[in-house]
Amino acid sequence: MKNLHFKDFFWNSDLTSTGGYDAIVQYLNDGKRTCKEVEDFMKARASIEEKYAKDLLGLSKKVCGHNEMNTLKRSLDIFKLQTEHVSLSHLQLSHSLREEAKKLEEFREKQKEARKKVEQQMDALHKQKASQYKKTMDSKKTYDQKCRDKEEADQNLFSKAQQAKQNAEEADRLYQQNVTMVGKVRDEWLKEHIKACEMFEKQSMERINFLRNTVWSHLNLLSQQCVTSDEEDIEHFVNLRRIDDKPP
Repeated sequence: MKNLHFKDFFWNSDLTSTGGYDAIVQYLNDGKRTCKEVEDFMKARASIEEKYAKDLLGLSKKVCGHNEMNTLKRSLDIFKLQTEHVSLSHLQLSHSLREEAKKLEEFREKQKEARKKVEQQMDALHKQKASQYKKTMDSKKTYDQKCRDKEEADQNLFSKAQQAKQNAEEADRLYQQNVTMVGKVRDEWLKEHIKACEMFEKQSMERINFLRNTVWSHLNLLSQQCVTSDEEDIEHFVNLRRIDDKPP
């Protein structure tokens, strides 16, 4: 099995594109939604178990064979007592499910807060990258125009040619400055994108493991999906949604 990681497969050749990052964030949002669905499922199951337990407990208190005696009366008493025991076991299950749902809610909120900081930083970098790229392209257009002006001026008066030359040189300086700046912005974004990928992948592994343990412990879904390792789930997502393995 290949060891696949987010940071190696979610790049875009277009410097201004956020498609790879967006695909990972969508995956995380889907995972968060799954956590909430399982949490709600467990709470609903807990309510059902609690109601069932209370109904059984009420049933166990009802008169049944009150006028009987000896062994038959003892049998009927045990019959009612067993009903009470079943009621208590379902009540305990209800409490356990609510506790696990609470743990899942706390886990989900913890991941949400951890993600929030990274997403805010990445959103700011994306805006900075797009802004600097636009500025660079605008300065390139100005540079190209000044160069054309210079060529036209060279065919006319020498004084105009000198001024046009100065304008072209200034535009060239500004263009080179912006190219350097967009390079720096790109390098910073590359580092932060990799760090975000690593953090998001770690969160996804934790979420898959946490949910699987919850399902195993309290819902007892002994299916092949529960046997599948966390790495296989990550590999499936990467193979399904991968963008490109080369940064711009």
